[in-house]
Amino acid sequence: MIEPLLGGITPRQFLAEYWQKKPLLVRQAVPGFTGLVSAEEVRELAADEDVESRLVSRDGHGRWQIARGPLGRRDIPRRGPWTVLVQGLNLVVPEADALLRRFNFLPYTRLDDLMVSHASDGGGVGPHFDSYDVFLLQGMGKRHWRISAQRDLSLVEDAPLKILRHFKPSQEWVLEPGDMLYLPPRYAHDGIAIGECQTYSIGFRAPSAQEIVTEFLAFLQEDVNEKGMYTDPDQAPVKHPAQIQTNMIGQVSDMLASIRWNDEKVARFIGRYMSEPKPHVYFDPLETPDSLARFVRKARQSGLSLDLRSQFLYRGKRLFMNGEESVVRHDSALLCQLADERKIGKIETAHDETWQLLHEWYCAGFVHLNVTAR
Repeated sequence: MIEPLLGGITPRQFLAEYWQKKPLLVRQAVPGFTGLVSAEEVRELAADEDVESRLVSRDGHGRWQIARGPLGRRDIPRRGPWTVLVQGLNLVVPEADALLRRFNFLPYTRLDDLMVSHASDGGGVGPHFDSYDVFLLQGMGKRHWRISAQRDLSLVEDAPLKILRHFKPSQEWVLEPGDMLYLPPRYAHDGIAIGECQTYSIGFRAPSAQEIVTEFLAFLQEDVNEKGMYTDPDQAPVKHPAQIQTNMIGQVSDMLASIRWNDEKVARFIGRYMSEPKPHVYFDPLETPDSLARFVRKARQSGLSLDLRSQFLYRGKRLFMNGEESVVRHDSALLCQLADERKIGKIETAHDETWQLLHEWYCAGFVHLNVTAR
């Protein structure tokens, strides 16, 4: 299917020709789009301690400065170029989540979040590069973008931001409301606001190999249950008691070599790891949830929706909801539909075990009833 969001090409063509390969400029990717939040709403979100925000500005000497939220009104300069960045807009604004889900031709394991950048005239965050793919969708106002495929990615020393030391742009455009620019990882770019403007950034998760290995080892620590203990019945007297013995090295090596994993275990790790909420994301369990019977009656009539903050993945009959793993024997198609579409309508029938699981998620705040049904 041709996707206007991608400039009239199919997702398959975009992934084959552009994804992680080269930039793509799309004029009027979202026709009529002028943004999702007002300037006042951006300030309110930046002042919220539960929302991740930053203020980037430059002093009178051109030196970069950064302040992390929550940001009060007095923190935002009255003069000079500045940029307020609000991360995870999709976690608090339903329309932002809906926009993010338009990119669901890519797996949710890669889709990260939507950030809004609200800048005064001349505002920006300096020439830089990201280690992940990003779509830059222009909201209100205009922004002048310059990009480069340069290999020199050295940074300015002692700067509070990752600013490129030698930025040499090779292409440039002015983006107007509804225009969008896709950039592969490590593509140098610099965006300057022309008047007051907003840019909405759709970012993709790309954990480093070191991060994945570290987290997988922690997962194995919980999952591995090795038997036995170190023994040395044939130990001979030693002349150098502080020296590590060869036989100990060999036996410990054998213990470590006994640790095994397969694709199923890796899939379980990915499910838990990729669905784990970010550190600043919390869920408030319902104080007075409906009973299981009342919940079932309402859900049959109205259906269910995932909370904006919920991350729900699956592999076969294994479900991963916000870092928690479940194995289901029934209704896997229904639950997978909820994970894929993040919302399901009237539930005509489901097994008791499924209702119990859904009710637990409802009580935890992971899912919500679509409407209050009588």
